[in-house]
Amino acid sequence: MKNLSEADVKLRIAKRVAEMLPDGGFVNLGVGIPTLAVDYLPAGKRLYIQTENGMLGVGPKPRSEAEIIPNLINASRTPITETPGCCYFDSATSFAMIRSGRMDATVIGAIQVNERGDLANWALPGKGVLGPGGAMDLVVGVKEVIVATSHTAKNGKHKLVKSCTVPLTGIGVVNTLVTEYAVFKFKDGKMFLTEHTSDITLDEMQAMTSAHYELAEKIQIREV
Repeated sequence: MKNLSEADVKLRIAKRVAEMLPDGGFVNLGVGIPTLAVDYLPAGKRLYIQTENGMLGVGPKPRSEAEIIPNLINASRTPITETPGCCYFDSATSFAMIRSGRMDATVIGAIQVNERGDLANWALPGKGVLGPGGAMDLVVGVKEVIVATSHTAKNGKHKLVKSCTVPLTGIGVVNTLVTEYAVFKFKDGKMFLTEHTSDITLDEMQAMTSAHYELAEKIQIREV
């Protein structure tokens, strides 16, 4: 298994997520790795990307310093651009969109995901937190929940676990999980490995995953 830099991990995940987002869909991108996906959308794919701080029609990051507009930022507080027809609104309208069920997908980060599709992504014991933000609204109000996260934490601890040990965001809410090495799907309370990269073996995958998962009937091997 190849050791990847933090930048490589983020790049792999963002590119894979960008490929699977629904063409023509309304998609929310959460804080962190998820916000990077807009920069790697395949040519010709048209999405309506929402950021919960009040914009629909998020474009990629500015190509130069001259294109940066200080007040034009995403949920990660990083500069973005507009797409034709974009619009702005207040927080109440933003969350009305999310809670109404009109959003096709959200991409969200994780601290832990367990084998039943429970998600924990807003608090670590002993760490100061401001609150769950929009995460709890997103995981119950959006049609598909895609989790984008590194396979393990920076200290090597497993993030894909049998049972979450930190406060939950939602129970059984995850549909798809994307890491730098794999794609998992959740169905009927079970976790299935559907894809892995060419630089990891199934034995190596098992060693870094505490969650129990089953192998899909057909597993795609992604060349890297």
